[in-house]
Amino acid sequence: MEADDQGRAIAGRIKLERESRGWSLSELAARSGVSKAMISKVERSEASPTAMVLGRLSGAFGLPLSVLLALAERDGERLLRLGQQPIWTDPETGYTRRTISPANGGHLELLDVTLPAGVSIPYPASAFTFQHQQIWVMEGRLDFNEGGRLHRLMAGDCLQLGAPVDCSFTNATQQPVRYLVALTRRG
Repeated sequence: MEADDQGRAIAGRIKLERESRGWSLSELAARSGVSKAMISKVERSEASPTAMVLGRLSGAFGLPLSVLLALAERDGERLLRLGQQPIWTDPETGYTRRTISPANGGHLELLDVTLPAGVSIPYPASAFTFQHQQIWVMEGRLDFNEGGRLHRLMAGDCLQLGAPVDCSFTNATQQPVRYLVALTRRG
């Protein structure tokens, strides 16, 4: 999916999620902490949402970010070849997220994430409420702050997240860090 098509798909999904709940722009803004003006621009494809904005919106909807993105790109296939795996890039930080798992509604989601040097991405606890998540670092070092507790993860380390709390993914090094996120929806 090309970036313009992907942006329109995300915008349409956010609007659909908001409207299906009967929420106004103001109500979504209050629930997510994202300004009404930004939500309006995102829904009209006039602004590309950052990872933080998408995390806040998905949390307000009660959906993991990966599910929100998968719903925007659903194709129903069980096989998702490398060249077809959607890649989303945060326009603000350069953070990239490649969806490895087919968007067929399965319970396991795999994401390949690259966090550029010097970048930190915060997520509210609400972004983790409906999922179990593990992080496996493939290359580099990731500083994961989980509700004030710092986990310094090196290549090969795997962390299972605890109860939902405000978190941040930080790359305090001079090289990109690449990690795999595996998540399942809470039953």
